[in-house]
Amino acid sequence: MEFHPDQLLTVIFTLFAVIDIVGSIPLLIGMKEKMGGIKSLKVTLISGGFMIAFMFLGKPFLKMLGLDIKSFAVGGSIVIFLLGLEMVLGHEIFKGDKDAHSGTVVPIAFPIIAGSGTLTTIMSLKANFEEAYILGGILVNLVIVYIVLKSLNFIERMLGPGGLLAVRKFFGVILLAIAVKIFSSNIGALRR
Repeated sequence: MEFHPDQLLTVIFTLFAVIDIVGSIPLLIGMKEKMGGIKSLKVTLISGGFMIAFMFLGKPFLKMLGLDIKSFAVGGSIVIFLLGLEMVLGHEIFKGDKDAHSGTVVPIAFPIIAGSGTLTTIMSLKANFEEAYILGGILVNLVIVYIVLKSLNFIERMLGPGGLLAVRKFFGVILLAIAVKIFSSNIGALRR
């Protein structure tokens, strides 16, 4: 196989935009406070596991459950919408139980990092790119996710309470918009 760096870069940037770990920073800081901490390595490995497993087993798994990608995307969009609403309104929807284990998988690994948009994008990329490039793109993005998760305390100190609140509300609106887009582009297929 001949290596094409441009294809790898395209996959990396596509996944980076969809995962949007930078945009999720205010949400992750809020989750960290609720749960008493985030286990960065565990979240990264679980997210990576979801992405890689979905790359190979996504369609057959959903089919086995009697679901399609569109239904999966609509379900994920509702969770993302609720998270965005929580950020904008400042009202707690997801109750924190001060247990970092329970929040590691839901909602941090899924749907914040490896959400329906990410998993659907990974399956869509298979139509245009070889699996080696997609795997490379996933791994590079997991390194970025891990660095961001490890740096949350530093980022929180750097922004300060006022900056954090402003960024949180701004990205809450962005999350709401992403959720509405995922929902609206997939809901039509469910009206059969």
